[in-house]
Amino acid sequence: MWVRGLAARGALAAFCDTSAHRMAVHNAWLAEPVPAYHPGDFAAMLSEQDIDTVVVCTPDATHARYVTTALAADRDVVVEKPLATSYADLRDIARAERASRGTVRVAFNYRYNPAHSEIRRLLAAGTIGDVGSVHFEWLLDTHHGADYFHRWHRERSNSGGLLVHKAAHHFDLVGWWLDADPVRVTAEGRRMCYGADGALAGDDRFALDLRSVPRLAALYPDPEDGYRRDGDVFDPAIDIEDDLAVLVRWSNGASMSYHLNAYAPGEGYRIAVNGTLGRLELDVVECDWARPDPGAAAARLSGSPDGAPMRWRITVRPLWSEPYRVEVPAESGAHGGGDDRLLADLLDGNTSDPLGRAAGLVDGVRAVVTGLAANESIAGQRTVDASTRLAEILDAESVLEA
Repeated sequence: MWVRGLAARGALAAFCDTSAHRMAVHNAWLAEPVPAYHPGDFAAMLSEQDIDTVVVCTPDATHARYVTTALAADRDVVVEKPLATSYADLRDIARAERASRGTVRVAFNYRYNPAHSEIRRLLAAGTIGDVGSVHFEWLLDTHHGADYFHRWHRERSNSGGLLVHKAAHHFDLVGWWLDADPVRVTAEGRRMCYGADGALAGDDRFALDLRSVPRLAALYPDPEDGYRRDGDVFDPAIDIEDDLAVLVRWSNGASMSYHLNAYAPGEGYRIAVNGTLGRLELDVVECDWARPDPGAAAARLSGSPDGAPMRWRITVRPLWSEPYRVEVPAESGAHGGGDDRLLADLLDGNTSDPLGRAAGLVDGVRAVVTGLAANESIAGQRTVDASTRLAEILDAESVLEA
């Protein structure tokens, strides 16, 4: 996504990657190849090339290393979610931004999905009054969900688990919609399907054949850097959960019940927001409730757009009145067209943002702290004070301003 977006705007300056092969493949796809650097030469790249902004889309646990180095060189940074995978790394990034002329933006592309933007408008307009609770259920199917167990995400040391890597999107959405911070977090989690003891261990229908998709086959031959894109989803090394439940109390008093399932027969999500004047519901279908053919599934994993629009339905159910639908046209493109809007915002310098979709340091910290606190809760079987964790990373004034 980033290579295509930057190259189309003539803004791509250089690559930095652990794999010389992957950089060479991407350069072969470009009309004008760019210099390629190893991570050990990252600081040299910043000094040698004309770089304004660094886009960090490396494995999650390495984000802080590149973000802080770029900020120390006074460069702006765009970082994929999650911002980091530990409280210590979040603190380092916060300190680095305060000392830098550069700024941090987090690529929360789901904010730019038209349906999610409409939810923000409806809640801000008081359509259902004061919000008391949110129920959020996210379903990943046995292709997309399994993909997190094929690759580096499956080890907590790399990704922080799905509550940090994947759910950062979802915790950010709710925090953005409510304009609130997490206060207390309680969670439960287990591994049901994947891993050596998974309920379906040995089922070869989970195997991923990279040769079936030319783009993946080109990018991921035998790994020179140890990165396997097609690992066994039943590998004993897997130590993250695939079925997770979280309860969050937000600073505005609202509660959220959240559930993530990574082995569902279909893909989509359901969100219900309950308020003093009614209820708001969002139902989204991302993949039909039937197993797609393996070729189509592999194409999805390659990041190739299939042109099929995401389907959603927004329903408002006022107290003492008839429910009604809010029409938001479905759009093609990744994440309901959110990727294209995000790229335009970040790369074209768009300044009009009445919904506050641009996500900065505090937004990124808030989302990760929610996930880390949930992990803490699972490990310790207790409720975690997320507000204290936030205050330890950001000064109190910054948290309040968020």
